[in-house]
Amino acid sequence: MPNDRMSGRPGPTLRSQILLYGLLGGGLIALLRLIEYRWLVLDHSIEIYGGLIAALFAGLGVWLGLRLTRPRETVVVREVVVEGGAAFVRNDAEVEAMGLTPRELEMLELVAVGLSNREIAARAFVSENTVKTHLSRVFDKLGASRRTQAVQRARQLRLIA
Repeated sequence: MPNDRMSGRPGPTLRSQILLYGLLGGGLIALLRLIEYRWLVLDHSIEIYGGLIAALFAGLGVWLGLRLTRPRETVVVREVVVEGGAAFVRNDAEVEAMGLTPRELEMLELVAVGLSNREIAARAFVSENTVKTHLSRVFDKLGASRRTQAVQRARQLRLIA
């Protein structure tokens, strides 16, 4: 082991000296880079803020442009007038054969008009759960799984107009 000539103690090894100088050099370089970065930001702060504001407004413009130029939905209403149609006569025999109650027929007619469960409940003065129960029974009796199927089948059987 090498000794320190004056004190007689062993001195630092060459490897530890290289490591120490390397760490100090790396720290100094990092410090200089930080100072350079800070001066760069201070020198060009107006350009940096301008760029950030420009990016913000560009993003806002793209979002607003997509929002305003979205194609609008157009609803086309076509009125069909049927002249000379015979008055509707309910098939009471089929109503009895299926076991439909007057309340279930009322619910089915309101579905045929196009009302939602909430609207039917408001019009019939019952809860939505009651409407769902009535319609479930109607669907079972008609063998339908959807509202449109139930209405179509009821019209075919002349249960509703």
